[in-house]
Amino acid sequence: MPSFLYSGRERGQRNVEGDPKYHRVVLKLSGEALAGNVGYGIDPVVVDSLARQIHEVLDLGVQIAVVVGGGNIWRGIAGSAKGMDRATADYMGMLATVINALALMDALEKHGVIVRVQTAIEMKEVAEPYIRRRAMTHLEKGRVVIFAAGTGNPYFSTDTTAALRAAEIEADVMLKATKESGVYDADPRTHPNARKLDNIEYLDVLKENLKVMDATATSLCMDNSIPIVVFDMNVYGNIRKVILGESIGTLVGGNHHG
Repeated sequence: MPSFLYSGRERGQRNVEGDPKYHRVVLKLSGEALAGNVGYGIDPVVVDSLARQIHEVLDLGVQIAVVVGGGNIWRGIAGSAKGMDRATADYMGMLATVINALALMDALEKHGVIVRVQTAIEMKEVAEPYIRRRAMTHLEKGRVVIFAAGTGNPYFSTDTTAALRAAEIEADVMLKATKESGVYDADPRTHPNARKLDNIEYLDVLKENLKVMDATATSLCMDNSIPIVVFDMNVYGNIRKVILGESIGTLVGGNHHG
């Protein structure tokens, strides 16, 4: 992997807190995550908290790309279910992700982080077009890259976008930030005895239809040997803990935590 900025530390030099387990990551944030407890729109407090946590990860010398969803503003599948043309509804959802990306960019810049938003649908006035090699150069220079507008195609989720971008930029891991503490063998909201799984294989996720990501995203990660860590984003500092290799959340594929 190419060398990159380590926030003042030379590559290979141990930092005070221990070496990161992952050095190039894709963080998947749902649109709902940005809405906080309100459930819709953008909660500035939540976005600022995420920005601070991403800044802390950068200080570990980690390259970080972010994929944002748009469900806090518009869900294409919901629009389609009410009779709207599916492709049109999905394009609207892609535009919603751009709004979220710009909000996160603004919050990160307030913390002194250099950010580039790249969109799969060209809109030169507000963001760069997605160009793989340019994205990788930004990461190597210590910038955060936010991938918006999904894959640019209808019928694909932003989870699939995250898996695709992780493969394209040769990420070490995909971090799936959720409202749950990991993956369970049953829905913990309806099954009080549901057990959290520390590790699970991709094929088990697919066979048991566990709600980690959609099957396309899971298959993409499996085919490219990209581990997925599913964790609770509502606990401040969890992003950093995952990257340092602490055993939180659920590891899908890959080796055991630590």
